[in-house]
Amino acid sequence: MSLIASYISGVTMLGTPAEIYNFGAQYWLIVFAMCLSGFTVATVYLPVFTKLQVCSSYEGGLKAVVYTDTWQTVVMFISVLVVVILGIISVGGMNVIIERAYAGNRLHSLNPNMYDRYTVFSVLIGGFTYWTSFNSVHQTMVQRYLSLPNDKQAKLSVGIFTVGVVFFISMCCFAGVLVFSTYYDCDPLTANRISNSDQLIPLFVVETAGHLRGVPGLFIAGVFGAALSSLSVVLNSTSVVLLEDVFKGVCHFDLTETRAKIISKCIVLILGVISVCLVFVVEHMGGVFEVASSLSAIVAGTMFGVFSLGMLIPWANTKGAVAGAIAGFIMSCIVSYGGQYASSAKLIVHPTLPISVDGCAETYGINVTAPPPIVYPDESAVFPLFRLSYLWITPIGVVTVLIVGVITSFLTGKTDIRFLDPELISPVCQWILPEEAGYSVEDREYLPLWT
Repeated sequence: MSLIASYISGVTMLGTPAEIYNFGAQYWLIVFAMCLSGFTVATVYLPVFTKLQVCSSYEGGLKAVVYTDTWQTVVMFISVLVVVILGIISVGGMNVIIERAYAGNRLHSLNPNMYDRYTVFSVLIGGFTYWTSFNSVHQTMVQRYLSLPNDKQAKLSVGIFTVGVVFFISMCCFAGVLVFSTYYDCDPLTANRISNSDQLIPLFVVETAGHLRGVPGLFIAGVFGAALSSLSVVLNSTSVVLLEDVFKGVCHFDLTETRAKIISKCIVLILGVISVCLVFVVEHMGGVFEVASSLSAIVAGTMFGVFSLGMLIPWANTKGAVAGAIAGFIMSCIVSYGGQYASSAKLIVHPTLPISVDGCAETYGINVTAPPPIVYPDESAVFPLFRLSYLWITPIGVVTVLIVGVITSFLTGKTDIRFLDPELISPVCQWILPEEAGYSVEDREYLPLWT
């Protein structure tokens, strides 16, 4: 439950339905990437952390308290499930929903175009890389994996987390189809009933279940629970990393338990204030879902690439990891911020699916003029990387880190894998290591059949 709360946020609950409403159900393919990601985390990355027994994915730390996250997750699931059930009843059943969704092209065929917002390749490849980067080496997840007593229970938690998140994301995606089926003949944004697409699901909840006492409040509680759980997880985990890896690791401060607690609380307070201030910046940056995913993908790709380099490439050295991290971060920033600039300057306009306002007068008593056709700019002059979907940011960052890291490692003197500790390498790559790996020079003379 705590793992689910670590990932699901208010952005997921509000942004996912809006994405489905505007761009169709191709994003729903992300559930297949999630399933593969869960298997990869459990078999490739998790065993390294459980063997080393560290709570910080960067060195050492403390275990997380998860009870609050569990209750918040329960409220999130109940709120979305209740809203979806009431919505199905309000629209008229599944047959009506599917019929309207097909007529509105929300359940369209799979699209392989690399430059479209959601394609088969971007959702599966980009989604897999993004989810694996977050779930395998991110501090918020590692901290919870290692709060469990053994490797078996940690892997079981990954499985439960994967099933729970797939179910929750599926409900959010279906909610997007459900919202379109409700407003298929009167788009709320065009009718000026809302100011941006992120308000679609709150409007739907109020109009569908507003007459039932407690239901709108339950949904609001779910949104705030999702937001608070994600925020508390990030603040807590970040404070652990800064305390253990910076104050104690880099600065070598010898802190008593009391001073460590005070510093940790101060870090959380400062980060919380910064987060509140950034709200006034984010509200001017467009759709919350794309903005949040684009910004987090910069760090996710770089971090995942560095850990993958260390766990999967035994010959990698420190210089390669540093060079790869810098290159990956720069490349991710270029793609992310370049794409956001191109979008804000209207050099790129992602085509949204057709909407209708024909039923506004009859249903809501609003006379709405149909919007003029959207004139899309010629994107051929835009740098190709800026035209890519935000889902490609993480894969590009990971690949950049690996390529630059490997090349730099070999140019500067690769690691001698004969002296490498096998526990630092993922089990899927330990076959590369020689039999004598991990032994010191003094111990080698006792190895049998040494050649």
